[in-house]
Parts: sequence; structure tokens; C-alpha cells
Amino acid sequence: MFGNCQASREPRLADGMSARPVAAGDSSCIGRLALAATATAAYARSATPASRGMEHMKTPWLVVIATAACATATARQETPSPAAKADTGRPAYTAADVHFVAGMIGHHAQAVQMAGWAPSHGASAAMRVLCERIVVAQNDEIAFAQRWLREHNEVVPPADPRGHVMPGMDHPMLMPGMLTPDQMAQLDAARGREFDRLFLTFMIQHHQGAITMVAQLLAAPGAAQDGPIFRFAADVNADQTTEIDRMTRMLDDLKRSAQ
Repeated sequence: MFGNCQASREPRLADGMSARPVAAGDSSCIGRLALAATATAAYARSATPASRGMEHMKTPWLVVIATAACATATARQETPSPAAKADTGRPAYTAADVHFVAGMIGHHAQAVQMAGWAPSHGASAAMRVLCERIVVAQNDEIAFAQRWLREHNEVVPPADPRGHVMPGMDHPMLMPGMLTPDQMAQLDAARGREFDRLFLTFMIQHHQGAITMVAQLLAAPGAAQDGPIFRFAADVNADQTTEIDRMTRMLDDLKRSAQ
């Protein structure tokens, strides 16, 4: 996820690897867990090249989510979105898929804005490296989400850091984990070491919200049957779980050095 930004890239499980798409109409636990296992195996073998300077081991937690999803989902599928045509040859997708993809646009846009403040707010060198990678990875995923929605004739919301924007809404809607306007103002006002501390605290909250969105998607009956959507969700879950671990260590180090 932390390589060069390639807007045309489809979400992947690991460098050079892809998951087997779930067949249309396959909402069985076996199908879901087989795909989750493929993702997990790829994560366990993958690591960012040493030149990027960071370990990038993947986590098997996605299997836990998929198992929970199987416990709640049944063989019946949620009614597909009207834009999912049965005669296109594409797997049907659901309203939950659309909500997840569209919601991630605003969610990621806020993370990009937060990370983009690092140079002007006196962030440490290590924090700037982290923020650069967040900007690259999440801009890449925003591009994928916008493209997927366009290709499926769905509404493409703007990449608004205030939240999820849809036609007819008076105000942007905060997705799970997103910062409130007061929190964003607090981060924007911070400088130096205080910016580092607040950024890590708030971005951990932000990433945990994205993981919650993945769990909600996989718990929805019939959702994530479209291969690219599952891979997108798997990528979000794996990378942001890894980053939470990394940022937690950085925050702990920051607190110890202040004592």
C-alpha cells in the first residue's frame, strides 16, 4: 500500500498477488472464508521492500471478521443495487458495498488532510515519513473508490475531509472514527511535539473507524461478493491494522521520552 501512487491500480492482497473473486451468488461461509484465508496467507508472506524502511507484515484478523460475518449472514442475498444488471456478466453488488466504497472516500480524504499538515506543523522526521505514506496510500484508494462507483453508475461523492457527502444532505456525515470539527481544529492548532502526539492519538482513532467499516461491510448479508470490493476491504483492514500497531509504538515512545 505504501508504494508509489498509481491511480489505476486495483486493490491487491500483497505485491504481485490477487485473491480469487467470490462467484456471483456465492454467499456461503465456505466461499467467504476461503477468500479470507487467501488474503491472510498473502498477508503473512508479504513485506514492504527494505528500501521503504518499514515492516509491512499483514494480520490474520480478517478471518475473524469473515467468521463473524458468516455467523450473521445467510444464504439469501441482500437486494442488489438497481445499477447491478443481471445481464452484464458482473457479480451483483449490494447497497452495503456502495455505502462502504462511497463512505471510504470522505473517510480517507480526512486522513489525507491530517497527514498533509505534517510539514507545516513542525512534525518530526519520523512522523513526516509516516504521513507521506498515508497520503500516498489513501489517495490511491480514493481513486479506486471513485472509479468503481463511476463504473457501476453510482453517485460519486467528493473527497471531502469533513465527511461523507451525498445529494440532499445538508451537512457531511462523519463515518466511524472520523474526527469532529473540534478535533480537527485542535490538531490544526498544534505544533511540533504536540502535533505528533495529537496526530498519533487521532489517527489511531481514525484507523480503528475504518476497520469498523470493514467489519460492518462483511457482516452485511451478500456484501463483498464482488472481488474488487473484498480486496479493497482486505487492503484497508490489513494496512490500517498494521499502522495502528506502528503508531501505538510511536506514541508510547513519545510518552516515555517526555518523562
